Amino acid sequence: MPSLSASLFYKEVDLLKPISFDKVFQFEKFNSLCNGFVQLGRYSEVSNRTNVFELQKGSGRRWTVEKDLGQLRQTHHLYDEYEIIRIVGKNPFLWHDHWPVKDYAKIFECLVLVEEISSEADKVVSKIKEIGLEERRRVGSLEKGIDVPYVAVHMRIEKDWMIHCKKLEQRLNVSEICSSKEQIMQRVGNIAGLKTPIVIYLAVADDLLEDNSILAGWNEGLLPFEKKKLGVLDIYKKQPYLIQSAIDYEVCLRSDVFVGNSFSTFSSLVVLDRTQKMISMGGTELCGLDARWPSYAYNLEGESNGPRSWAANMSDLSLQAISYGSNHISCP
Repeated sequence: MPSLSASLFYKEVDLLKPISFDKVFQFEKFNSLCNGFVQLGRYSEVSNRTNVFELQKGSGRRWTVEKDLGQLRQTHHLYDEYEIIRIVGKNPFLWHDHWPVKDYAKIFECLVLVEEISSEADKVVSKIKEIGLEERRRVGSLEKGIDVPYVAVHMRIEKDWMIHCKKLEQRLNVSEICSSKEQIMQRVGNIAGLKTPIVIYLAVADDLLEDNSILAGWNEGLLPFEKKKLGVLDIYKKQPYLIQSAIDYEVCLRSDVFVGNSFSTFSSLVVLDRTQKMISMGGTELCGLDARWPSYAYNLEGESNGPRSWAANMSDLSLQAISYGSNHISCP
């Protein structure tokens, strides 16, 4: 069973505490839904923990199908005596960059949040919809029988991201990775066909945010809320950093419109999850407001100076774009 950890740097070492998979997702449910595809086991079920085989892996993200297969052919006969294989090396984590996207996306159908996290996300979404309902009643734009929609924006402007994205732009010689607060607000405000008034939930890592003016400057009809203004800060503050991220992920996933950064793994996984859900429900329109759950990338310019429409490329043969981000996204 894997542990989950945050990819942070700068001064946030205290936020890097890993959390066991079953503290976030339902373990037995995962094995039941993914039976025949992927299965997880508990470390406590291992009978001999002292007899360990160490497998040398270099930089985990640079391994290919051929390298993995070659190593397995050379060493598979050694594994029979061991219950534990310890992966060691410079970056010893296993990251399946060489999985086809459509195979990797199957895992999302097996991931079910534990009740505690799911119920906390319910509270946040209910609060967002409650505010949206009140505003629509106030202006007389409430349509009977229609659920009150909201937009979730993964607003990546925290200090850890700004350091990372600027270095990434220099390394890749690309200028469409970092986005300012003003650019994000402008592009979200230019989403064609977005009906207002509508609540804009800003998913930000509060502990890493140095700009306290993210609620100012939005277009009329767009109602920006972050955790404090929404009145849900206490829900998040009692949780460790990773659980806060899991709640925000679920709030973004459930949004009627999602806007993120195409070079953010968090945003890319939300879009992959939403794309997979639309396909599973028989959806054929995956891009733009005609889609069931449309997504956009605010770091890339789309039509009318809005964000570019975004759906995961399910035919991609590797997870390169999702792992590291890309400015080539599958929507035109």
